[in-house]
This record gives sequence, C-alpha cells and structure tokens, in this order.
Amino acid sequence: MPRLPEKLDPIIPSPRGVFPETLDVGGLLDSGWRPVAFRQFILKIHSRCDLACRHCYVYEMADQSWKAQPRRMSKAIVDCTARRIAEHALTHELAEVEVILHGGEPLLAGPDLISYAVRTIRGAAADVGTRVRVGVQTNGLRLDETYLRLFENLEIRVGVSMDGYAEGHDRHRRYADGRGSHAIVAESLRRLTEGPFHHLFSGLLCTVDVRNDPLATYEALLAFDPPAVDFLLPHGNWSAPPPGRTPDTEATPYADWLVPIFDRWYGSAADQTEVRLFREIMRLLTGGTSRSETVGLSPARMAVVETDGSIEQSDILKSSYHGAAATRLHLLRDSFDAALRHPAMAARQIGELALAPVCLACDLRSVCGGGLYAHRYSEATGFRGPSVYCPDLYRLITHIRTGFARDVARLKGSR
Repeated sequence: MPRLPEKLDPIIPSPRGVFPETLDVGGLLDSGWRPVAFRQFILKIHSRCDLACRHCYVYEMADQSWKAQPRRMSKAIVDCTARRIAEHALTHELAEVEVILHGGEPLLAGPDLISYAVRTIRGAAADVGTRVRVGVQTNGLRLDETYLRLFENLEIRVGVSMDGYAEGHDRHRRYADGRGSHAIVAESLRRLTEGPFHHLFSGLLCTVDVRNDPLATYEALLAFDPPAVDFLLPHGNWSAPPPGRTPDTEATPYADWLVPIFDRWYGSAADQTEVRLFREIMRLLTGGTSRSETVGLSPARMAVVETDGSIEQSDILKSSYHGAAATRLHLLRDSFDAALRHPAMAARQIGELALAPVCLACDLRSVCGGGLYAHRYSEATGFRGPSVYCPDLYRLITHIRTGFARDVARLKGSR
C-alpha cells in the first residue's frame, strides 16, 4: 500500500485574504448551491517532458512543484485513481466520464503503464455501469506506429500540440539543446493522419504567438486535416503578464491575431475544421452554454491527478504562483467529492458569483465569463478580477457578434 507523500503539507498557500480562499463554501451550501460532479479527469501519468518549450506553464512559470513529483505514476496510484473515479461515478450516477492522459509528456510513461492505466480505470468504471472515454495529449515526438496500434486497440483519441509552420512552431517547442521539433512532430502527424489511424485524431493544440503570421499558422495546421483546433492564449496574469500584453492598456494584439483566422474560418464555403474558441463564443452568443473553461460561465467539471496521487485543480493555475493548483487532498485519503467542496474548486463552479465587479458590469459577461480563470490572477485580488486579456476578448467577441448579426439580418432580408 503506498504512503501519503510528505510533500502534501508544506505546500505554499495562496495569499491570505484573497479570492477564492475567502469563499464561504459552507454558506453556499446553506443557500442551496450544490457542486456538479467532475466528468473529466486529467491523469499526470508522467511528470517530465522530452522538450523544453519556452512557453510551458508546468516547467517554465511560477510553480515548480513538478521537481518533487515522481517521474511515473505507480500502478498502486493507478489502482487508487480507478477506485476513486468509479466511486465518484457511482455517487453521481454518471453514465460516462472522460480521462485524459497528460504530463509532462505522457508517452514517456511507456506502453505498458498506459495500457495498465486505461484497462484498470475502465474496468473499475464498468463495474458501476460507467463508460470511460480516453484521450491523450502529446507533443508528438514519440508517436510511432507502436503507440498508434496501442491507441487503436484501447480506443484512445490523440491530441497533438503544434504551433503551425516550422519557424513559428520552433520558436518555443524546442529540445533542451535548442533544436526545433517541428520536423519530427510533422512526421508523427502524417503517420497519424494519412493512414489507417486518422479516426484516432482528436485535434491540434496551438499556443498563440503574435510574432507568427496568423493565416500562415492556420493554413499550416489545416494541412494535417485536424477535426478540431484549439488556439490557446499564452498563460499569464496581471502579476506576470503574457508576452505582448501590457496591462491597463486598450491594445488588443491577441484579438488582432485571431480575427483574421476567424474571418477565414467563418467565411469558408465548407467546414474545414472546428475552431473551438470561435465555436464556443458563437454558442454563447446564441444562448447556449459553454463546453470550455476558456469562455462562458459553465461550471468547471475537471480534476487533475498528479503522479503521486495528489488531487489538484487545473494545472494551468501553475502559471500563477507556486502551489496555486494544490488542494492538499490525496486519493489515498480523500474522495473526489471532497475536492468538489474545496473553495478553489467551488469558485470555478459558481458562475457570476466568482466575477469581479467590472466583469458584472460588462455587457459581454455571459459570453466572456471573465475569461480563463488562471488569467484573472493578481497578487492583490487573487482570482477575483477580469482576465489580463480583457480588451482582446472584448474585441474578439464583438467582432464575432457583429459578423453573426450581419448574416442573420441578411437571412431575414432574403425571405
């Protein structure tokens, strides 16, 4: 039986007296609020990486807790994870959950551990009548035919991180010795997309760099026929602003970069791919609910399991300060239901109650939703502030809304 890691107790806490540490979860529960069950579990099956990406929030930003993590998740922690997921699914009568194999670089865990984890988790969930969908998010370096055959046998969908054309991709996604990784990732993507494994492909994840040409980036991604593309804003906040984003200015460098891609995507005669950020904004503009943490006010339903079995919040919070993602909960001792009652988890499920006054006064609050939670952080107010990308989000959403409204008016005029 594995023991609780000693590192759980000395985690550096969040700044005293700021949100969400000040959130009264007991008061919320007394008022009738109830958390919603987790439906997605991010498994950090390997805590190291074979790249040294300059924009990585796990290794290159404020939180350095990865250094104390075991390199690989043990089978004992996998077993415990499987039991806890099944327990949570049974308690909340979940017909289906999703498990994402993550890292570091998850393929470093090796085929045997990956196979063991997937089979064990699915087996435990099946015992309580729950189906488990599994995906893996990889940098693509090790995505050879052996892994692809394994993923086909285990029905694992594959997402790959790529930042577009060679020069743009290699700005950040480099080996420790400075060599770029584009050529190898492109070869892996061709192996995934041009043969019998294309049905495993879930999409591409691209981190925006405003120095790269936006349309050339988009076209380079389209060349691999992705079913979906996620454009991610570089992680940063008010205390550590992202590149090119100067706080307290109305400049919109990231919207300026994304708008041409939206126009190209929206104006295409045929659907070439799903751009999740744009699609989610459009869903929200038409009264739908968000399926993403990036925009909207839908409750976050994801928990992270570290290699040592610690339960954490979204690992993106590691961009804020050391210990920002920690909960001090561990699967050997705590259930996922206990995590639902953690103030930081609750804060990402209470919608408008977590927004800053400036956000509540905004006409786009139900669409923007304050932006990604991690991007709201400042040392003074914690996570109760607008996104550091506020001007960019406002311009992008307004642009999409204007195009939408124009097309609706044309349709009405043609009747």
